[in-house]
Amino acid sequence: MNSGLPCLLFCVLLSSGPRALAEQPAAPRPVPGHARLGYFVGTWHTEGEFKPGPMGPGGRMTATETCEWFEGGFSIVCHSEGKFPAGPNRSIGLLGYSAEDGKYTYYGADNSGMTMTTVSRGTVQGDTWTYEDESTMGGRLIRTRVTMKELSPTSYTFRMEALGADGTWAPLIESRATKVRPE
Repeated sequence: MNSGLPCLLFCVLLSSGPRALAEQPAAPRPVPGHARLGYFVGTWHTEGEFKPGPMGPGGRMTATETCEWFEGGFSIVCHSEGKFPAGPNRSIGLLGYSAEDGKYTYYGADNSGMTMTTVSRGTVQGDTWTYEDESTMGGRLIRTRVTMKELSPTSYTFRMEALGADGTWAPLIESRATKVRPE
């Protein structure tokens, strides 16, 4: 039996250990795309209108949403509570950024049973955020587009539209959000 083999392996591991540790990639850090999400951090009051359509009969809505950074600075978690035409609404949303493809992401669920079946993907150009996705509403697949336009550091408009069979976008929700408390 070769008693030098365990010593040789130990010496090789010991000498290569520091080099192997030095070659490991650094922990990921947020990039400017992540920081751009900071616009939404704070507490927002929203007032708007649901249009009659796949989301129900339409009517006025109000909501308060509080958004904060999730640990690490890569995502923002938003909790919302409001009054919608169909009744009280509570929801949670997760905003993120994919540095790999340069797209912003959104995933959400609410107490009405509506959970996004996909992650919305979007872009920001100047002061305008645009997301698109497909989800199920009322038992049918529907393609939606959300456009948020920053009016100021404390105000933005929100518009959700659905793609109709004729290829045109029809409004589902139009609202305006005002920041009532920065975080």
